Amino acid sequence: MRVALKIAYVGTGYHGSQVQPDVGTIEGELFRALTELDIIEDPKNARYSSAGRTDTGVHAREQIIAFDTDKPNLAIPRVINSKLPNAIWVWAHAGVPDDFDPRRQATRRKYRYVMSGEQYDISRIRSASRILVGEHDFANFCTKEGDKSTIRTIERVDVRVSGTLTKIDLQANSFLWNMVRKIVTALTMVGSGVRDEKWLQQMLEPEFYEEGVECAPAYGLTLMEVIYPEPIEWCDDAYSIRRANEIFHEYTVRHSVMAEVMDHLLPKE
Repeated sequence: MRVALKIAYVGTGYHGSQVQPDVGTIEGELFRALTELDIIEDPKNARYSSAGRTDTGVHAREQIIAFDTDKPNLAIPRVINSKLPNAIWVWAHAGVPDDFDPRRQATRRKYRYVMSGEQYDISRIRSASRILVGEHDFANFCTKEGDKSTIRTIERVDVRVSGTLTKIDLQANSFLWNMVRKIVTALTMVGSGVRDEKWLQQMLEPEFYEEGVECAPAYGLTLMEVIYPEPIEWCDDAYSIRRANEIFHEYTVRHSVMAEVMDHLLPKE
């Protein structure tokens, strides 16, 4: 039977989602859990696949993976979570067709970038973000991978303020390597007045204008959702979701306290 899972994780402390030798990754932890539970023998024989990779330090609310298993009764969130660290948890599962490929069959992906917005003109960022919507060549906004096409279609960019933070949501048919983080950098450059909308428009014409931009920090980026043309009948695991909320309440309290401690460590001017 082929099973799909929804995975969420805090990417801090991991060298991305894709398994790599000698470093900690999200897939490395997943493979260890799945094999220890005898749900799969190895990823290759199980035809393991994921909706995509996330880089070092990037998070996910809804990464999708799929694999074949003879023990679907064990391939459920609360069982798998018993073998996973607190930073990674499975929260939904579904039986899927034998030919289901979570990467190739995905039609849309949604990302969210969260950053401090106090130093930027949000109206400028919102105005500039509209230039990005539609089909464009994003060669100036990615780390190129061989001859892979750099043309993508951004369907929506939403920019909103939440207290002292700014949240930028992007939805596209797919994203290039580092595309979201480089777009965020470009938008903040416009928002701070370092660049203008004319420059951003030029950046979408790489055949005439070429310029590299740095990636925004990885810690602000989250893969929010992967969308498929045919609906999948997901079964959410209420216990796993409740347990994750408890763990993250502990994280939130700890980081709130640490933020206050850090403030006290600095002498006042």
